[in-house]
Amino acid sequence: MVLKRGKTEITFVYRPTTSCSAVHVAGTFNNWQPQNGKMSRQKDGTYRKRLSLEPGRHLYRFVVDGHWIEDAEAEEQVINQYGGHDSVVTVG
Repeated sequence: MVLKRGKTEITFVYRPTTSCSAVHVAGTFNNWQPQNGKMSRQKDGTYRKRLSLEPGRHLYRFVVDGHWIEDAEAEEQVINQYGGHDSVVTVG
């Protein structure tokens, strides 16, 4: 899920359905580098990462314990070059 605040501030939210220990967000905004998108676990059990993104369309995925997954609550999904799906967030 993505929460929007203002025109460029985005909070990525991952709601785990099973136990996990590390969650990252990777996408076009950080060169698909999960290590640059570590998410923080919250008291409610979700993982969150707030970013300021440039206006436009951004593709992303969550990386949960090393497994790349799409955001089931994303505003849009597109097929990627690997036959899976990338999630989409539009900023601005």
